[in-house]
Amino acid sequence: MSRSKLSKIEDGNTAPSVTDVDCILTAIGVSDEAKAEYMAAARQAATEATAWRLIRRLGYSRKQQQVQALESQTTLLRLFQPSLVPGLLQTPEYVRAVFARGNLSEAQLERTIGARLARQSVLYSEGKTFRFIITESVLRWRIVPPLVLVGQLDRVISTSRLPNVDIRVVELSAPQHDFPGHSFSIKDDRTVAIETVHAETSRNSRAFR
Repeated sequence: MSRSKLSKIEDGNTAPSVTDVDCILTAIGVSDEAKAEYMAAARQAATEATAWRLIRRLGYSRKQQQVQALESQTTLLRLFQPSLVPGLLQTPEYVRAVFARGNLSEAQLERTIGARLARQSVLYSEGKTFRFIITESVLRWRIVPPLVLVGQLDRVISTSRLPNVDIRVVELSAPQHDFPGHSFSIKDDRTVAIETVHAETSRNSRAFR
């Protein structure tokens, strides 16, 4: 979090997100009881939609750093992705193909790629569990050349062998009674993030129970 953003939050000029509150409370080392109280208050108004155009203006690399901060504090991450390989499993070439659509400068693109790859170190952290569900179409979607896709598939397979990582694939041949519209991730029992066409929406997971 930048100093300017923290200053705006302290001055009351910017409302902190649930992620912001979590990061701040963790950084200043409040007690578990105090943190639970403040997080509960933050989650009461925790339906937040951030348009992709705003995220692009602020910088995709900064967004990746915010996600990394939240993932570093998450013990159990559950993620469903129907269209792309999850970011934590992507190769550098795949990351480039995903963000190259955003009309970024080469410098912005390199920063974004680096920030997303930096997130992946969390996969090797002790005490963390990752559960991914993807559709078979994710593995077949050719947003990269065939040889690059082979490398991406190898990355998914090798990551699946980690003891704390579980990757499941919904086969195209499996009968479906409904169809997914968007990807989503659940971080512990704290936050649900849903990526829609126009924005990313974060919400207190308790609201879905």
